[in-house]
Formats: sequence, C-alpha cells, structure tokens
Amino acid sequence: MDWRFDNSYARDLAGAYVAQAPAKAPAPRVLAFNAALAAELGLPEGLDPAAVFSGNLVPEGAAPLAQAYAGHQFGGFSPQLGDGRALLLGEVIDRAGRRRDIAMKGSGPTPFARRGDGWAAVGPVLREYLMGEAMAALGVPTSRALAAVATGRQVLRERPLPGAVLTRVAASHLRVGTFQFFAARGQAEMLRRLADYAIARHDPGCAAAANPYLAFFDGVVQRQARLVAQWMGLGFIHGVMNTDNMTISGETIDYGPCAFMEAYSPGTVFSSIDHQGRYAYGNQPLILAWNLARLAETLVSLFDADEARAVEVANARLDGIAGIYRAEWLAVMAEKLGLAAPDAALADGFVAALAGTDWTTGFRSLSEPALRGAWAERAALEAWLPGWEAARAPDWQARLAAANPVYIPRNYKVEEALAAAEAGDLAPFEALLAVVKAPFGARPGLEAYALPAPAQFVAGFRTFCGT
Repeated sequence: MDWRFDNSYARDLAGAYVAQAPAKAPAPRVLAFNAALAAELGLPEGLDPAAVFSGNLVPEGAAPLAQAYAGHQFGGFSPQLGDGRALLLGEVIDRAGRRRDIAMKGSGPTPFARRGDGWAAVGPVLREYLMGEAMAALGVPTSRALAAVATGRQVLRERPLPGAVLTRVAASHLRVGTFQFFAARGQAEMLRRLADYAIARHDPGCAAAANPYLAFFDGVVQRQARLVAQWMGLGFIHGVMNTDNMTISGETIDYGPCAFMEAYSPGTVFSSIDHQGRYAYGNQPLILAWNLARLAETLVSLFDADEARAVEVANARLDGIAGIYRAEWLAVMAEKLGLAAPDAALADGFVAALAGTDWTTGFRSLSEPALRGAWAERAALEAWLPGWEAARAPDWQARLAAANPVYIPRNYKVEEALAAAEAGDLAPFEALLAVVKAPFGARPGLEAYALPAPAQFVAGFRTFCGT
C-alpha cells in the first residue's frame, strides 16, 4: 500500500537521530482512529490501524527513527534528551501537498530513553488525542492525533496501568532543543545543516533573504508569538514549556500536564511538577521570550561572521519579542471582544475585570447577558461595558460567536473520561471528543459540557506528565 513517504529528515540529517523500530504490542486494540485525518494525509484505504499504529506492522517506505535533541527543562539544561519513548515513523506528502510527520509515542525504549521504560499509558495517550483535536477545532496550530491503540501491555507508574501508543501528525518535530543539541556540542556544520533544513521545510522564502538565518529566526518568533497569544486567549496552560517542547513550526506539541484555566488568575498552575509556578498561565509570554532567547543563542554564529555584530543583532531581535507578542495578543483580544480594531485599554480592562470569573464563560457573557450573573466582579464589568459598546465592530455578534467557544475540554470532564477509559469504558471519552470537535455554538442536550467544574474538583485538581 502506498503511503507516499518522503523521509527528508532521515535522508538529510544523518547524525540527528538513531534508527529504531517500534516495539511489538502483545494485544493491540484500537481505542480511537481519526479517519478524517487519515484521508487528509492520503493514507491507503483498508489499512489495519491496530497493527500499524501499535508498531506491529511497519508500513513499506517508513524509516522509523528516534530524534536527537537537548533542552532546558524548568530552566535547567540537559544536553541530551531525545525521543526516549517516541519514534518518527516517517514523513508523508498529504493531499494538499504539505509535508507532515507521522510519529508514535509510547512505542518502546530508545537509546535516548535514559531511565524511562519507553511506554505510555491509556490516560495520557487519550488526553493528548483529546487536547490536540480540541485545539485544532479551536483554530490553534497543533499536532493532531491520528490513532490511539491499546497495546495489551501493563505500564508501571504509581500503579499498573493499561498501556497504549499514540500516533500523532505534525508539520515537523523540529524543536528549539534540536538546535540546542548541536550547539551544545560545538557542531557548527551540523547546526548550519539543521538550519538550512528547517528553512527549506518551514521558511523557504528565507533562502533568498539578505540574511536567511535571521529571517528564519524572525519567522519562528512570529509563529510562536501568535501561538502563545492564542493559548492566552483561550485560557490554555501548556504546563511544561521546556525548550524541547517549543516547535520551529509554531505548533502546540506534547500535551502532558496541560489544562484550561477556569476562574481567571494569572498565577494558575495545574501541573504537579511545576512547584515554583514557572509555567503558570500568566508567565507563558515571559517563557516564550526566554525560550526564543535560547534559540537565538544557537543561531548567533549564523547571524553574522563578526561575533560582536551578531550578538548586537540578536539582542535587538530579542528586545522586540515583547512588542511582537503584545500585538498578537491584542489582535486575539480584538476578535474575542468583537472590536473594530485592537484596543489596549479595552483588552486590559476586560481581563482585569475578569478576576475570579470563569474565563470561558466571561467572554461568552458578552453575547449572552444572562451569563453575567456569574461574574465575580460584576461592578467592574458594568463599568467596562459602555466603552466596549462604543467600540464594537458592526458585525460584533458574529465575531464573538466565531472567537469564543461554548465548549472547551473542561478539566473535570476530561478526568471523568480518562478514568472511565482506563476502566475500559470509552463512551465518555467519545462523547467529550465529539463535543470539543465542534466548540462554537451551543447544542441542545450538551449544557453540562459548558459548565465550569464544581468547586470541590477545582480545589484539588492537578495534572501529570504521564511519563
């Protein structure tokens, strides 16, 4: 069967990976399969998802490999991380002519596994499936889930859990940490090859620029600023914004301890391992800039042959990141508020008034006044409304409907679905997936999916990486 593989990473970047076959699964069983995405990719009809996406059958033309990368994890640098439990199966050219990675997660240990066992459990696999599909439906650049397959293997964590493999699709799996891997080793020629590969794959127009590498960096900055602004607009908390989780493509990747904020508080943290709040909701724009500074450090020798000039250019670019992000955030807020043009005072004023109010419901209340009774600071909202009413676009109602979801993956609904799935009942997961794949516009019978979590759930809620 023709998978239209064209494995450029394996072909062009020898030294950036280790060839590795996925482990066999003892009793594979499909938990979820994204048939629409498979069709978009042009995958052959009649494939056996249980066999292929468990690792038991490697398709002809695939070149499975574990990618090498480094990374700053919670601020500390690890010179070698790499795909410890993931494999790039290969790249396909989809029906629209786009190059897409197909990668497996939980497919067994690799030479980068360090002390990990290489496996994944059903809960984290289905979380990533659910979150990726929800983010795609919300219009956020993201990796996509192609399949989740139970392996029949028990995975030992705090307790034995049913094992699974996630297959995901991305524009690429190039990360800031990929560049750090070679920069840390002083491998200047390999770093240049990687940069040239990234330009050809993601920013081909940069090749003709006066300074291709600086233009490439500018492109990454713009994509990532836009991405984080979209996260912030939705109240999304990634939870582990390490440099090995920041993509060059500008896609959201690696949904580990992620969650959606409910009552607005910039210090909100859900991750059980983020003890200092490094990756709190309100810190995400700061970490964006910090991570991009780490990328600039790897590329500075390519910016200019003169080290002093190269550093000066890099610092000037880094100084501009806050303004680039601010412009992207104001553009997101203009849509969410139905404004004719970005307005910093109205955007900042609305967010300030939202303190203690459910983030998603607060935005919905602009078009549904009946929801305004749920505001924690109702007087602050009432003081803000006249200015907003004067600045709204003529089509403000349509803008609000298109930008503010009714349904997000509410944390308590996610936990209910994953707990049921681990016990063998996929019905709650399938129901929630169907809801979040159509997030805009209320539907009869789904009222519970639009409600914030009960207070007793919120008080003790924590998320986990799943490794």
